[in-house]
Amino acid sequence: MYRTIQILLVVLLGVIFASCKGKENPSKGVKWTKKQSTEFNKNIVIEEELQIRMFLANRKWKVQKTGSGLRYYIYKHGEGDSARADMHAEVRFKINQLDGTFCYQTDSLETETFRIDHSDVESGVQEGIKKMRVGDKAKLIIPSHLGHGLTGDMDKIPPLTVLVIDLELVSLKRNARK
Repeated sequence: MYRTIQILLVVLLGVIFASCKGKENPSKGVKWTKKQSTEFNKNIVIEEELQIRMFLANRKWKVQKTGSGLRYYIYKHGEGDSARADMHAEVRFKINQLDGTFCYQTDSLETETFRIDHSDVESGVQEGIKKMRVGDKAKLIIPSHLGHGLTGDMDKIPPLTVLVIDLELVSLKRNARK
């Protein structure tokens, strides 16, 4: 249901913006102004904020919200080092859409490793991991602008999708300096 509302909203906004008055040059396509982009993005943020609030209304998570819009809830506290930029983080994760649709996960005994702030991992995960310590398990709620944005991942994550990521920080490795 959320997906249908989201798709209808995007289509409706696209039609509204495409039908705006003004001189169009057919050879250059529809002109899209910075103001239109800003308004479009504001509407997406408002819609996703409502979806996230509805999602959290039924849960007893003690979430914290960052300035970027990321929400995180550390439900199991570890006692290891804190994650910082330039470290390699070894993690386990499960990614779902806000409506519960499964996207990806690591195998139960396997991990994935990425360099904090220097990889193609979503900026919401990058921000969230820096709130964690080794041994922590957290739920991250990542708005689309901190995840895969307007394009999705061209596989299992559709465009404009809020993600819920269950993330475990297994270990950290400092980078050797040369």
